[in-house]
Amino acid sequence: MSDRASPNPLPGVQQLLATIARLRAPDGCPWDRKQTAASMAPHLLEEAFEAADALRAGDEAHAREELGDVLVNVAMIRQIQSEGGGASFDDVAAAAAGKLVRRHPHVFGDQQAASAEIAYGRWEEQKRKEKAAAAAAAGDDRARSVLAGVPKALPALLRSFRIGEKAAKAGFDWPDRSGPRQKVDEELRELDEAIARGDQAAIADELGDVLFSLCNLARHVGVNPEMALGGTTDKFQRRFQAVERDLGYQLAGRSLAEMDAAWNRAKASERKVPPPA
Repeated sequence: MSDRASPNPLPGVQQLLATIARLRAPDGCPWDRKQTAASMAPHLLEEAFEAADALRAGDEAHAREELGDVLVNVAMIRQIQSEGGGASFDDVAAAAAGKLVRRHPHVFGDQQAASAEIAYGRWEEQKRKEKAAAAAAAGDDRARSVLAGVPKALPALLRSFRIGEKAAKAGFDWPDRSGPRQKVDEELRELDEAIARGDQAAIADELGDVLFSLCNLARHVGVNPEMALGGTTDKFQRRFQAVERDLGYQLAGRSLAEMDAAWNRAKASERKVPPPA
């Protein structure tokens, strides 16, 4: 590698931005030229989930590819909006860097943070101040809520968890885990009553309450429910596919007892050989 400083410190980023601009040019790709920021939003969300899957699996090569796809979507959205006079990719990056500096006074200022919890608290406090100031300037009281920063586009389970976190940081929480644990039992009883009545609207409402209560309990025991459910779903998929292999992929006509026996064999096999992380 040359000792001389590169005239372009981020050649990969510049190459990506130039490629995106070329795709959006008058003689570029018809599909890319047709896109809007709104039409790109679902693609950004999908790519973010795919990147999260790769990161959770610990697959570095796949994670690198998927994070690249996320970056492509970010760059495309900024290109589209800059064409209409909006902020450029560089403007967004500079604003993000400035926000990181403001919200880390224990790194870039004279404050101290002896633990990750204190550092996170500093971040949240600075964020709250910034949001409140912006809301006051815009005359929007709703934006002043501590819950306003939780996006509705999040998966429902994760959104519930984040809403509970935000409310707890404002002091609206049980003092210990016994409160949310009892709340789970209370909501389950109400769900059972709704099921007994056959009231479908009430069943949906009470089931939602059960799930929200479980998110609060997860927060109190230090578990991210989205990750926990994802891990359990992976486990179910792994074992079910083992059942399919065991029974020759012919489950039609098989008895529940046969499938249950194959399931138990899959569980026993996992105990002997730890499943992939």
